[in-house]
Amino acid sequence: MRAAVAASKRPLGLVPTMGFLHEGHLALVRQARADNAAVAVSIFVNPTQFGPAEDFAQYPRDVDRDLSLLRREGVDAVFVPAVEEMYPAGFGTSVLVEGITERLEGEFRPGHLRGVATIVAKLFNIVRPERAYFGQKDAQQLRVIRKMVLDLNLPVEIRGAPTIREPDGLALSSRNVMLSPVERAAATVLSRALGEARRRYEDGERSGDRLREVVRAVLAAEPLALADYVSVADADTLLELAEMDQPALLSLAVRIGKVRLIDNVVLP
Repeated sequence: MRAAVAASKRPLGLVPTMGFLHEGHLALVRQARADNAAVAVSIFVNPTQFGPAEDFAQYPRDVDRDLSLLRREGVDAVFVPAVEEMYPAGFGTSVLVEGITERLEGEFRPGHLRGVATIVAKLFNIVRPERAYFGQKDAQQLRVIRKMVLDLNLPVEIRGAPTIREPDGLALSSRNVMLSPVERAAATVLSRALGEARRRYEDGERSGDRLREVVRAVLAAEPLALADYVSVADADTLLELAEMDQPALLSLAVRIGKVRLIDNVVLP
């Protein structure tokens, strides 16, 4: 991979993925193509960002399909390492971004964001891109990576891209394929809950507690939805807000059956 990118045109844009690509990933690829002379994509289901009871083994995979989609998009290089290549015997180093990793996903998925930061740092060291692209749907992940790059003086520009949604509002996710038809219909409650809170915000509501209550009320009306968290937090620090006088991130994590989904909107 290093030899391939050493011979590539510059600047180089990297799109890190866990595969089973959807239109959200492809939108990142297209943005990278528009911004750079060459584009690389990584496909790696990273075991260190899954907990012991999480869905690592069940996470959907179809590398042949992914490669076909990336060929169609004109991607220059695709990095598909084995777990043993990325985490050889004796591997013992990790990247911990303190502060913003202790809340939200960090609270409910201990070790997840450490695994994310570690694998992204490794990918940056291997591919050495000028730019890297991440979706806003994983809002906390995006902020963790930005802070890691800033704190460690990594020479990579991080670019975020808007969440891509299905026509009914459900945020695109590789995990959506794991939903049954009944669960798929129920999953639209995430975007409906966020949409209702955003409407209240646009109508002048500035109480964080009341906006959280609005989201929870919509979720409670869906029997299949079980919320891990509902958050109205400072858009940068991810500290919960009582009153909103600065940009805020409204986010939630909800279990629909055995599938855990996340979504968010930014309130300017």
